[in-house]
Amino acid sequence: MSSVAVLTQESFAEHRSGLKDVEITEDEAYIPTYLEAFPPLPDKGTPGEKTGEPAGAWCKIRPIKASVITQVFHVPLEERRYKDNSQFGEGEEAKVCLDIMQKTGAHIELSLAKDQGLSIMVTGKLDSVMKARKEIVARLQTQASATVLIPKEHHRFVIGKNGEKLQELELKTATKIAIPRSDDPNANIRITGTKEGIEKARHEIQLISAEQDKRAVERLSFEKAFHPFIAGAYNRLVQELSQETGARISIPPPSIPKDEIVITGEKEAVAMAIACIRAIYEEKAKSVIVVEVIAPAWLHRFIIGKKGQNISRITQQLPKVHIEFTDGEERISLEGPTEEVEQAQAQIQEIIKDLMARMDYAEINIDQRFHRHLIGKNGANINRIKEQYKVSVRIPQDSERCGLVRIEGDPQGVQLARKELMDMAQRMENERTKDLIIEQRFHRTIIGQKGEKIKEVRDKFPEVIIIFPDQQQKSDIVQLRGPKNEVEKCAKFLQKLLAELVESSFSISVPIHKQFHKNIIGKGGANIKKIREETNTKIDLPTENSNSEMIVITGKKCSCEAARDRILAIQKELANLKEAEVSIPAKLHNSLIGSKGSLVRSVMEECGGVHIHFPAEGSGLDKVTIRGPAEEVERARRQLLQLAEEKQVNNFSVELQAKPEYHKFLIGRGGANIRRVRDRTGARIIFPSPDEPEQEHITIMGKEEAVWLAQKELETLIKNLDDVIEDSMVVDPRHHRHFVCRRGQVLRELAEEYGGVAVSFPRTGTHSDNITLKGPRECVDAAKKRIQEIVRDLESQVNVEVLIPQRYHRAIMGPKGCKIQQITREHEVQIKFPDRDESEAASQENGDTDLIPRKCDIITVTGRAEKCELARAALLALVPVTIDVEVSYDLHRYIIGQKGAGIRKMMEDYEVNIWVPQPEQQSDIIKITGQVASVERAKQGLLERVKELQAEQEDRVLRSYKVTLSVDPKYHPKIIGRKGAVISQIRKDYDVNVQFPDKGDEQQDVIVISGYERNANEARAAIEQLVAALQDMVSEDIRLDRRVHARIIGARGKAIRKLMEEFKVDIRFPQPGSEDPSKVTVTGLPENVDNAIDHLLNLEEEYVSRESTTMGTGGNDEDNKALAKGFVVRDAPWNAQGNKAPDMSSAEEFPTFGSVIAPKKTSAWGPKKC
Repeated sequence: MSSVAVLTQESFAEHRSGLKDVEITEDEAYIPTYLEAFPPLPDKGTPGEKTGEPAGAWCKIRPIKASVITQVFHVPLEERRYKDNSQFGEGEEAKVCLDIMQKTGAHIELSLAKDQGLSIMVTGKLDSVMKARKEIVARLQTQASATVLIPKEHHRFVIGKNGEKLQELELKTATKIAIPRSDDPNANIRITGTKEGIEKARHEIQLISAEQDKRAVERLSFEKAFHPFIAGAYNRLVQELSQETGARISIPPPSIPKDEIVITGEKEAVAMAIACIRAIYEEKAKSVIVVEVIAPAWLHRFIIGKKGQNISRITQQLPKVHIEFTDGEERISLEGPTEEVEQAQAQIQEIIKDLMARMDYAEINIDQRFHRHLIGKNGANINRIKEQYKVSVRIPQDSERCGLVRIEGDPQGVQLARKELMDMAQRMENERTKDLIIEQRFHRTIIGQKGEKIKEVRDKFPEVIIIFPDQQQKSDIVQLRGPKNEVEKCAKFLQKLLAELVESSFSISVPIHKQFHKNIIGKGGANIKKIREETNTKIDLPTENSNSEMIVITGKKCSCEAARDRILAIQKELANLKEAEVSIPAKLHNSLIGSKGSLVRSVMEECGGVHIHFPAEGSGLDKVTIRGPAEEVERARRQLLQLAEEKQVNNFSVELQAKPEYHKFLIGRGGANIRRVRDRTGARIIFPSPDEPEQEHITIMGKEEAVWLAQKELETLIKNLDDVIEDSMVVDPRHHRHFVCRRGQVLRELAEEYGGVAVSFPRTGTHSDNITLKGPRECVDAAKKRIQEIVRDLESQVNVEVLIPQRYHRAIMGPKGCKIQQITREHEVQIKFPDRDESEAASQENGDTDLIPRKCDIITVTGRAEKCELARAALLALVPVTIDVEVSYDLHRYIIGQKGAGIRKMMEDYEVNIWVPQPEQQSDIIKITGQVASVERAKQGLLERVKELQAEQEDRVLRSYKVTLSVDPKYHPKIIGRKGAVISQIRKDYDVNVQFPDKGDEQQDVIVISGYERNANEARAAIEQLVAALQDMVSEDIRLDRRVHARIIGARGKAIRKLMEEFKVDIRFPQPGSEDPSKVTVTGLPENVDNAIDHLLNLEEEYVSRESTTMGTGGNDEDNKALAKGFVVRDAPWNAQGNKAPDMSSAEEFPTFGSVIAPKKTSAWGPKKC
């Protein structure tokens, strides 16, 4: 008979180190026998023979529990779902079993019993077998159902935490258990499954219910005033009662408006607790009284004190007294024992008396539009008043639409605060607003770095508020607001500052050869810094990478010219440059420069980069300066003169003189007159620009013949204009106001357009219709025609009334009336809004209907009939409309976004107002208000956003699929990997979230995987595969001489890592200070572990032998002595008579693999086996 045994760590250790129980001393060492050192393998007994305890070291072997189990169960014929035995092993039963094996990983064998029942054997891991059994029962066995009735309140104990108890019960009994919902009045629990499973499940449920029957829950309702007496000071009384009875007593806190006390626990304990609580209540009910103290409602918060400190002091001294304040009423209720209530009443009355003596209040009515100015930026104004006068100031919210401001505090402080607030309100009523036009490019300069310069202006004019427009608006309007005189002074100061900025923003460009830029800068910027400081200018040089040679100087004109001269002087000193001047008539300068300087630039490039400088336009100078190398300057001079001569031939010109007021008439409306002269003659006529000093000179250019013809025509026109006449015409008095309103703007336009003609209207009240015109004949005639055209337009004008409710007027006007201005400009009409009627606005808010047109709702449009209709349509299009959009309440918070960012963006993008209902309303209706087109666009945008959110919700639902996996906690570190590498890769590969249990969790073996269903199942399979590989691994402990640990590990663990990779195992060395410093743990597949242990032992033997050889025999180390003696046993086979010890160096005794050697004689090991 062959025998099999397993070598354990204990026996292995004994084999290596001798018997542990015998102490080996230095003088006398015990030598074990051969049988003690190498016990024989035990023989396997014959069948039916009772063997005793195993002998020797093998008795220490412990059985290993199998991880694979087998379960067999029987399905009777009457319960079989598929009873066709003609195709047993091939029909539906086989397909079902195959499907179950694929799902669970268990192995299933079917067999048919004599009674045609089905015997099923399931093999696999415990979890797989249980799942497979449940599937088999559900799919191969007919299902019965039954109900079990237990109290409704016991259902939650059957379900358990997160449904875990119910799942465990279903798995254990292989049944399906349906428990009714909490809002279902039915208390029956339905069980579906096999008869045996149903009986088991019924029994388990009844056991759970019976256990809960031993417990009770009772609720007692007592007035809230008695709760503090039942609880006691700091809840001591109720805690003592809980400890005495063993029941749990829950008293609602004072902040919750409930008077129900809940007692839970064993029935007897609950009954004892109820009796005690009732006794306390009855005792206190007899000795409790209710008293009311009268105090003005505005004093209540002062009686309570800051953070409730006054009332807290009373309630701490008298804990049984309950004090209640009623909002808006003057009574304070005190409830409790008679003596304590009287003491509390006396203390509160003393507080009231003290407060009435030293406190007062005042109410003032201030227009609500001034409230935010009273408060100030971040509450600066109101906080200052509160701190200065030691008062409390209550300003109503904008939503209250109330102007009543209440001041409370010290009587003197209240009066002072009242006076200051009234003064501030009065100042604001008298303040005015003024707009200054300041180019936006100067705004930053006026404000200064970190607002330093504008702070100085504000300090100088503290009562004036200066508002600069946002940079994104690109507006030039700076708004001043404050007292009239101060605003005027501030405006003059800013205009003076602006004039200085304009003067100092003069700029000129100086061309300097690139190679001289560094010399102009100087060492460490010394030269350029000196020029900047002495001339007080800003000098910008091009970057080194730039091809530009221009140096830009900015500042006052005279300073810029001085800086330019100094820079040019530096260049002249450094190079052999020549400067030449050529005289070219100023009238040819523009034609020589060309469009955007193209012609003169081509000359400079052709002549080796010389610089050609023309005098400023309008200066009248003829000298053109050329600077550069001598040869190139001469060449450029010749080219310029040649170009000038060519231009001279074809550009004959003359100048005429005419009064500036004639220029517009000569040009004509829309340039009609001057265009007619040009077309007839072919000459070019140039009028002076507004900034030119000679405003009377008109230049005519072109061919000589054309110029003379044009000059003759213009002289005739000018001569006629000099012939001044006086004429009159009749204009209906009702139209006079149109001409003289707006400070005579229409008359000024007539004078500018028609040669300065003077139009005089009769004084108001004379009832005359005769107006006088004085000026050149042609101008007077043209002006009369224009006046007649205007009168005809005025007579054809109509008034159209547009009925739009007053509440929409502000929205129609737009910011600063921009929308109305655009309509009047486009349609050439006048629009008049009615005065605002506050009383009617209030009545409208109170629910009055808009059926009757009101005066304040009518907007008047004046102009031509067709224009008025267009303007009317434009006004009606601006009236905001409100539509309701139904959006699920659950999506509202996503539409609003973080801190309202989402809803704000939609309102800005679509120019509408979007109202989302308050959370407590739980309404699905979102209101959108704005213009019709904008509202429709906003609705579409909102619905698209809803679709996106619904898609995200669906995706979140899909991603929320969860599966659980039970894995022994000892495998968790391996699944996680070093620094989470393994689990991170799983999460990345399958796009799932894997959650391991926390240290305090009850179920330490449950891993939860969440994500898409397919991904979660794939991730679960991957983890199961990883666990299966880990389960096949074994862990062995060996003892290695601690002296060789460092050598095996190697420098920075390089050697041990290589060894672990080679054998595919994990090797753990003991930590410093451990109990067994020689213990080394090897983990991996059994075969790999054995190979790694052999290799480690060989390394140990090699390292120890080397160390022994190095140290020699003369050492005193005990370990060296022990190693030097070797391993000695007594009564070994080779010690018998006629035998000798085997020779390890002999190839015959220890042959190599693959060689065949004939035995000469029987060795001490016994006969060799083939």
